[in-house]
Amino acid sequence: MGFDALHHELAAIADLSLLISPADLDRYSRDAYDYSPVLREQLSQCRADLVASAASVQAVQAVAAACHRHGVPLTLRGAGTGNYGQSVPLKGGVVLLMDALREVRSIDPVSGVVTVECGCLMRDLDRALAVHGRQLRLFPSTWRSATIGGFIGGGSGGIGSVRWGFLRDPGHLLGLEVVTMEASPRLLQLEAAEAEALNHAYGTNGIITALTLSSAARVAWQEVVVDCADWTTAVELAQRCGRAAVELNLCTVLQSSIVEHLPSWSGSPRGQHRLLLLVAPDGVSTIERLAHSVQAEMHVLGQEDDHQGNGLRELSWNHTTLHLRNHDPNWTYLQMLLPQPELGCMQALQKRWGDDLVWHLEAVRQQGAFRLAALPLVYWRGAQALQDLIDDCLAQGAFVFNPHVITVEGGGLGVIDGDQVAAKHRHDPDGLLNPGKLGGFPA
Repeated sequence: MGFDALHHELAAIADLSLLISPADLDRYSRDAYDYSPVLREQLSQCRADLVASAASVQAVQAVAAACHRHGVPLTLRGAGTGNYGQSVPLKGGVVLLMDALREVRSIDPVSGVVTVECGCLMRDLDRALAVHGRQLRLFPSTWRSATIGGFIGGGSGGIGSVRWGFLRDPGHLLGLEVVTMEASPRLLQLEAAEAEALNHAYGTNGIITALTLSSAARVAWQEVVVDCADWTTAVELAQRCGRAAVELNLCTVLQSSIVEHLPSWSGSPRGQHRLLLLVAPDGVSTIERLAHSVQAEMHVLGQEDDHQGNGLRELSWNHTTLHLRNHDPNWTYLQMLLPQPELGCMQALQKRWGDDLVWHLEAVRQQGAFRLAALPLVYWRGAQALQDLIDDCLAQGAFVFNPHVITVEGGGLGVIDGDQVAAKHRHDPDGLLNPGKLGGFPA
């Protein structure tokens, strides 16, 4: 592949730093895929031949041109907080760090539409929006360390999904600046319709250098914890909260065995199942009334902005998995949308799998309707047991988003997205961007 010649070319590029130590090659060839024992086995030997860090869009274009000229794979990396191996170089080659591209280019004072470079930390972007009375619509639980480009390229939803749905719903992503992977890389400005094909595509079909996104009016979200003695009551209360005339930004439901292993600052476990809620100020009294109607115990922790470092965001979505894995690394997880009514499916699965399956629910909007998604904790008993559980979930009518596979399609809708593949043909015709991750593109 001519790595000596490529190295020489890359070393001459302005605004580009090269990292070649074995420690750097190992560090930047990994993300958080070790949440999955399956992926850990598949990806642990994958390693970049060279790591580069670009500090300008021009440097990105120069790297793309050099890698194309030498036929070397190029894999993009933000903060490396993904759980599915999105930024792991399956075929070696160059890993390009994008986190130095972090400028907030513009915020429209009327619409709140923001244009920002891909490497901007979501924490910093939200702070910039706050000056204008705005906030990001959707966050991963890794919001403090994740980049906005990595979230769009590898994420799907998170905190805010109970209000705003998922990243691929029309209206969130309004445009992209993209570098193509060609002999003479083009710098494209894609409008919303074209940009959607690069949303959650793992950086396989274009190099995202900047994004244009919608934001939301800033709300002083209040943190509320509700404890229920009975699991059925906890689930039904979450459903009532989600369908009430109140604004929510988070509605997490955790079985008591998860609550026992949350950090001490999250409150005493009390042996009960727990709801974690981010509620608009005018909705707190309504949540209190709903909680009291089922004899649940409610605690108002105050305004989220007062303690984001140890806030409820840190206990939701995949941070829940993180906390349980800190207690016992044999825990892994699944992702699914539960069929309605949800309790019947959960009860049937719990009956068969017992303590190896612990429920963690997240309220979401799916095509505008309130639904309960699940990120259940699963005790690792081997690949076959995991597949048997997935098969059981499917048989119960759940839609499983498998976090134990490496392709875009495998972890998503399970079918090839023709728009994503067509975009790869347009922007990366030789298939050098993150090869092996887009199943619909021939190897």
